[in-house]
Amino acid sequence: LPDIDVEHPQDITRFPDGFAPYLRDPRSLARPWAVPGTPGFEHRVGGLEKQDGSGNVSYDPENHDFMVRIRAEKVQRIAHDCPPCELFGDEEGDLAVVGWGGTYGSLRSAVIAARARGHHVSHVHVRHMFPFPASFPAQLARFKRVLVCELNLGQLRSMIRAQYLVDAEGLNKVQGRPFRESEVLSKIEGMLKEMAS
Repeated sequence: LPDIDVEHPQDITRFPDGFAPYLRDPRSLARPWAVPGTPGFEHRVGGLEKQDGSGNVSYDPENHDFMVRIRAEKVQRIAHDCPPCELFGDEEGDLAVVGWGGTYGSLRSAVIAARARGHHVSHVHVRHMFPFPASFPAQLARFKRVLVCELNLGQLRSMIRAQYLVDAEGLNKVQGRPFRESEVLSKIEGMLKEMAS
């Protein structure tokens, strides 16, 4: 994994109004991390809601609403640092077969087999789910249909449908066994046959 550099503020003279531990970086919304015990950088930490900016304990409902929303936005901004989902095949086509985790091998094999039969099918493998990579909705939009294959009851498909209003169809299996290539290929060909009719 790449190193994550953290710059700890150490020169209190750079803060003429005093250290403000709850001011946020405008791009990432991250706050500065001061090493505990650094002279001049002492501040309150803990589980109680803090006032925006100052870090003072706050029981104000509007501040609480704002802080909940800003923390949610901070998480969503991580999407811009996530690499695009891995795409095998053409960048657009009739069908995107989407999967994550241990479905990789069987989905890739089924897509290779479908492409060998002349179908315009691609495999999109998701590695970041919350948030999804910023480029993910554009990847999905370039396909006429989306098939989400999961070894569960369809949680990823539900997230895709809810966040992007994509009419994704699911292939789900919860038997404690992986997909077989033939299962996925059969579903691919069934969907493509529906499209052709």
